[in-house]
Amino acid sequence: MDSHAVIDEPALRANVESVRRRIGSAAGRAGRAAGEIRLIAVTKGQASEVVRQAHAAGLRDFGENRMDEAHGKQAELSDLADIRWHMIGHIQSRKAAAAVGAFALVHSVDRPKIATLLDRWAGEQGIRQPVLLECNISGEASKDGWDARTGADRPMLLASLRSATHLARLDVHGLMTMAPWTPDEEELRRVFRGLRTLRDELASGGGSELPELSMGMTDDFEVAIEEGATMVRIGRALFGERPA
Repeated sequence: MDSHAVIDEPALRANVESVRRRIGSAAGRAGRAAGEIRLIAVTKGQASEVVRQAHAAGLRDFGENRMDEAHGKQAELSDLADIRWHMIGHIQSRKAAAAVGAFALVHSVDRPKIATLLDRWAGEQGIRQPVLLECNISGEASKDGWDARTGADRPMLLASLRSATHLARLDVHGLMTMAPWTPDEEELRRVFRGLRTLRDELASGGGSELPELSMGMTDDFEVAIEEGATMVRIGRALFGERPA
């Protein structure tokens, strides 16, 4: 085994426990149960053996940003039958077919074209693909997603999102967002609260039930949980800085 492919196992287990404690504390402050929040370990750039170590430490949900990297790890770790793989990165149109059937949940359905392509390829495979719809709440140009910033055309946004929830071969479970990199807690709360409000608007307007909110990363997941996150995507707090 390549010595660079593994990390210190006691440290990893300690990090997992630390993150779980922080999830529990944040949930408690919001009057929620820790079991309501799913921890997704972000393993972009990590070797397959690190994923195996994390699985041994009790993690089951793993998020990947790149399609090819994800498929390689899935092949190398096929003996771990209870792993749930999540696609959390931007999906190129030409790679949409490769996402269908390969992930327990695709978080990053960031525009109508990708929703339509995933629906088409799921139909070709005769399956239903669970997804989340990614929304840009912050308004940053660097962020992907449906434009849901303050001042955006709300009726048009809601109509577009509802169209995606009605595609025949997609199971839309909820919404996803990324907050800006900022120490301003109130700005973080505005973004996370904005996603929750958007989800509630969609549900109250006769759309599908959308129980999942994927929001919060290493630097802001506790705030996200306090604002309603049901999934947090954590990399650095578990594994340390990503390998070059």
